[in-house]
Amino acid sequence: MKKTIIILATVLLASFSNSIIAAGDAEAGQTKSATCMGCHGLAGNSEIASFPKLAGQGEAYLLKQLQNFKSGERNNAIMAGVASLLSEQDMMDIAAYYSIQTISENSAKGDAKTIELGRKIYVGGKMDTQTTACIACHGPKGLGIPTAGFPSLSAQHADYIAVQLKAFRQYSINEQTGSDDVSRTNEMMVNVAKGLTTVEIEALAQYIAGLH
Repeated sequence: MKKTIIILATVLLASFSNSIIAAGDAEAGQTKSATCMGCHGLAGNSEIASFPKLAGQGEAYLLKQLQNFKSGERNNAIMAGVASLLSEQDMMDIAAYYSIQTISENSAKGDAKTIELGRKIYVGGKMDTQTTACIACHGPKGLGIPTAGFPSLSAQHADYIAVQLKAFRQYSINEQTGSDDVSRTNEMMVNVAKGLTTVEIEALAQYIAGLH
């Protein structure tokens, strides 16, 4: 119950803050996104599994990630270089453009046992580690809650999802061990990922990739 209340409060606060973000110009964003195509593909549909698809992602979420890359809050050498050249308006326009594109579909590639393990965690979480179910923030089909800044996961590359979950888990490991390995920080996602094994992360990533 406590976790549910926290999630609901976060949704309400995020919805309010995102509602005051000015909308970008999608037409201008299409032109400005030309340099993004090398990694993220035509209209944001990357064909390289290590680079995320951006098509159909929430506008507020995309803007926030670009801002985080530019500030260094999110660590990625390639994206830091790209974002450093973008103004706030550029980032808003690019986010607006990708948010209205249609994501290409994936198929879950794991065997039935793997997909079922991923489904159980996505829908029900893990009681033994108090891991919250992914469905609470990302929805039954992985479409997220754009107004709250919760990203869409539907049809995303499994490889990319797995890498990000491991990065969130690594943050918790770093906190415990003093390591400085590459990680991502987000309180909710760190709390989810820290209770997952590598096998579970891979299974969850495969299940999510097939959602649409």
